[in-house]
Amino acid sequence: MTHTRRLQLKTMPLILVSIILGPLGNVFLGKAMKGIGTVASARILDLVPIASRVLASGYIWLGIACLLGFFIAHMLLLTWADYSYVQPATSLSYLSISVLSYLLLGEMISPLRWLGVMVICLGVFLVGRTSPSTSGAPSRA
Repeated sequence: MTHTRRLQLKTMPLILVSIILGPLGNVFLGKAMKGIGTVASARILDLVPIASRVLASGYIWLGIACLLGFFIAHMLLLTWADYSYVQPATSLSYLSISVLSYLLLGEMISPLRWLGVMVICLGVFLVGRTSPSTSGAPSRA
């Protein structure tokens, strides 16, 4: 098995984890904050009750856990593959954030926005057809 093929076999699952966990974490945070309501004041004493509701929200903690998982996966990806490969590949998160926002937050996504997401996905497909690493050196992991 070639170095490039081995690299693709270990980066693809982590890219999938990354494009799911990052948007899912952000959707959980968005859902929690919509439930908490608008922050009307910037005075410190007015923020204390809001902060306690934030810290008591299960969605906040789910969001933090998902984003922590995303962060770990992203760091691992950057040790294995070129940034110029990882960043466009993880841009598939634009598709997952649109789907999750529609399904979990009830947001309406316009046809023009869906078209833009599809253009991004086409670009990711083109980048994905290239090698994850241009260094040619075997990975240390």
